[in-house]
Amino acid sequence: MSQLDVSEGDLKHVTESFIDGVSVGTPEVYENIDPSTGRSLGEVSRGTPEQIDRAVTAARAAQRAWRTTTPEQRADLLCRLADLIESRTEELARLESEDSGKPLSQARNDARVCARYFRFYGRAIDSYYGLSLPLRPDLHVYTRREPHGVTGHILAWNYPLQLLARGVAPALAAGNCAVVKPADETPRTAVAVAELAVQAGLPRGVFNVVTGLGAEAGAALAAHPGIDHLGFVGSTRVGALVATAAAERVSPVTLELGGKSAHLVFADADVEKAARVAAAAILQNAGQTCSAGSRVLVHESVHAELVERIAGHFAEVTIGRGLDDPDLGPLVSRTQQDRVRGYVRSAGTGEIVFGGSAAEPQGLADGAYFMPTLIDGVDPAAPIAQEEIFGPVLTTMRFSTEEEAVALANGTEYALLGAVWTNDLSRAHRVAAEVEAGQVYVNTYGAGGGVELPFGGFRKSGYGREKGVEALDGFTATKMIVVQL
Repeated sequence: MSQLDVSEGDLKHVTESFIDGVSVGTPEVYENIDPSTGRSLGEVSRGTPEQIDRAVTAARAAQRAWRTTTPEQRADLLCRLADLIESRTEELARLESEDSGKPLSQARNDARVCARYFRFYGRAIDSYYGLSLPLRPDLHVYTRREPHGVTGHILAWNYPLQLLARGVAPALAAGNCAVVKPADETPRTAVAVAELAVQAGLPRGVFNVVTGLGAEAGAALAAHPGIDHLGFVGSTRVGALVATAAAERVSPVTLELGGKSAHLVFADADVEKAARVAAAAILQNAGQTCSAGSRVLVHESVHAELVERIAGHFAEVTIGRGLDDPDLGPLVSRTQQDRVRGYVRSAGTGEIVFGGSAAEPQGLADGAYFMPTLIDGVDPAAPIAQEEIFGPVLTTMRFSTEEEAVALANGTEYALLGAVWTNDLSRAHRVAAEVEAGQVYVNTYGAGGGVELPFGGFRKSGYGREKGVEALDGFTATKMIVVQL
């Protein structure tokens, strides 16, 4: 039975791997827990190293023909897949909301952005060219962009549909075949999209999914000698292990890891807009976002106003299960809830202005909910100001000079995103250049999916770039050809 044909409340269904165009189960399974209720959504097959090997073998066999298809053929198939994803937006959104706990409207957006990735790269590959190099009159020198072969994709649980598409879509567009290991907690939409890919006409074996646990199936994929390029989205600690496994076989890796991104709010900023956007950014997906703006650095002259306005926005938040589409859904698990609670309890000298505890919406005491939390006056060296929390927790710190603001923004091991809030155009450009981050926004935050925009970080936020045309560079290698005329 397809993932998309499972009716709500069908707790007997088993989510299985999808290899070489067919479902593949295992004797060993684990429970898929709905974080909104604490109840089981069904069982998930625990993929084995043997299944990873089977998927890689299928992908390598399919790649011999797939890499010789024309860009036009690949474009047509990827756009057809985008159409199918869009036609099943509601079903995919329900699976995403149940698995992750995120509000249904956010899950719908994730499904739409997933389709957008496949359509964007379907269109982009038609105009992705090599170069002709005018070296000498008697030489014809040109470059080709060639696929790596078989790409592996190890996904995080916070944006399953988006993360799947932003890795797999450019990989397939460039002529690679893919093996995906979805997160333990959110396996169903990856399988569903792979099933739709076959319906769209992609050859069997081009797009494979192996469900299971990270320590088992994920580790086997990272270490498999048949993987030619590996993409990983997740924690910095696990990312280092994945990179080590890839380095042992000299395989390229793209790592999209953690963040501790900062809003820099200057005295001349639109304080109400900064407060509204900062609150919304940390509430999205319950703060479980690598690019979450989890720190607000604010000039001392507007500090009190900004804190009051953010607290006011938090006070209006509705909390409940994802399928009811509240402002704030649960965290992905009780384990994550305990982790967030631990960070808040260790806030040190910071003052909890709002929230600070687990939440128990009426009738949902078994869910993994946490109140939107605002902590003011945090010590910049404290763990809560230095480490990724992955929850709806926002910390604020004051500054008095531009130099102090930049130093605070750059004062963690992460360097993923930043935002500069000011009406001074010169300051905006100057500070944006000085903030160490892969993306910097001015008087806004995030780009509503931003499929076209290269995304990635520096330092412990990872390396390599996803999204945009630049992602195609990561999934291809340059071959130079010189012809003596």
